[in-house]
Amino acid sequence: MRIITGTARGTRLATLEGENTRPTGERVKEAVFSMIQFDIEGRRVLDLFGGSGQLALEALSRGAEGAVIIDSAPEAVEIIKANAKATKLFDRCRISAMEYEPFLRRAAGRESFDIIFLDPPYKSDYMTRALSLIASGGIAKRGAHIICEHGDGDVFRGDAELAAKYEVKKRSNYGRANITVLTPAEEA
Repeated sequence: MRIITGTARGTRLATLEGENTRPTGERVKEAVFSMIQFDIEGRRVLDLFGGSGQLALEALSRGAEGAVIIDSAPEAVEIIKANAKATKLFDRCRISAMEYEPFLRRAAGRESFDIIFLDPPYKSDYMTRALSLIASGGIAKRGAHIICEHGDGDVFRGDAELAAKYEVKKRSNYGRANITVLTPAEEA
């Protein structure tokens, strides 16, 4: 796994050993960044289930202003810090070991982001819970890109009320990984 392009192009990134994390594959990462390539420069990024930090670090390498990277596993946070230092992007990151829900509750009304990466465990309900908190907390700026990597099925898991809070910009399938790009719905 490496940074594809930008200031840290070619930097190899470390990942956690074992089954607890599932790094985004190179093909999927390239597709995601092709979708948002003209909307990265100067933007604020949130990587909520950081893993190795590769998505936020790729965005920073391509010109994002700053990134907040959250992961609940202390060992993942150490990997993220090491990767941020290896890419020389550490000074543009805020990296925290904490659960996503307390972070989103604290950030509500205080912080907002232009690009949000959500890549929780596929079989959990974390995606819908995170999307609900992002919507209620005003955490996604108007026109923000929310990039959701998930398993099979609908990103909203049939929750019509939650789906009404977002506009689906794009859906793509890459084997086991599905990418859904959302933006906050315009208020009526």
